Amino acid sequence: MHHRTAVAGFAGALALSALVIPGAAQADEVSGDIRITKVVVNGGKDIVLGTTDVKTFTIAVTATDDSGILVGRTFPVLWRTALPNGDSYGLLMPDDIVGKCVRQSFTTTTCTYTMEMNPRIHPQDNTTAGTWNVRASALANDGDYITKDPAATAKVLRNSRLTVHVSPEPVKKNKTITVTGALTRASWQTYKYEGYAKQPVQLQFKKKGTSTYKTLKTITTDSKGNLRTTMKATADGYFRYSFAGTSTTPAVASTAVYVGVK
Repeated sequence: MHHRTAVAGFAGALALSALVIPGAAQADEVSGDIRITKVVVNGGKDIVLGTTDVKTFTIAVTATDDSGILVGRTFPVLWRTALPNGDSYGLLMPDDIVGKCVRQSFTTTTCTYTMEMNPRIHPQDNTTAGTWNVRASALANDGDYITKDPAATAKVLRNSRLTVHVSPEPVKKNKTITVTGALTRASWQTYKYEGYAKQPVQLQFKKKGTSTYKTLKTITTDSKGNLRTTMKATADGYFRYSFAGTSTTPAVASTAVYVGVK
């Protein structure tokens, strides 16, 4: 029997998780045959933060052991991936360390934890956009325990906005129209939306009566995130700009603008 020793080791692992921001992924620590089989962050979707609103999301940890998992003894910590210079930023833990646990079978349990990320507190600055790691721990009824790092990864991204404006409207057939717009994204340093420079953005058109957008051309944003191009209007329809996203910023499409051709 090693129950007391294992519990002490697990408690120590939790203490380290709570107090230390790792500079790089740690080696897994395992005692016995317990395993963490699945970790899902935010339902598998990216965590997208603006400049003010707090983002609420979940981390679900599934663990298995032949003796069963001790309910309330799985625990996740979300932390920023180490930066190229060796530094790391960000450390986020659930307020409720017990979570909501559902036993899938005698051996397997999934515990779900609710977390909140505040763009004015947790990202710290714009360099923390990108991949974050999940360190997860679990304890079995027989005292087996595990700490896995990383058990999963998640993207924390700077929210993006994209606008479009077409003039003149309406326009005579085969006459030139000017399509302008701007691509901006949230700054976690100024708490404003700032222009996203030198990014490729597609100008798309959907002809009236159809359901599919077609890409007409690709334009690059200027140093302030602005877009401007010209083309001939040949048919009634809807224009929009579309941005594919980057490793730090999500994809976004502008609202569509209808242009009638006389």
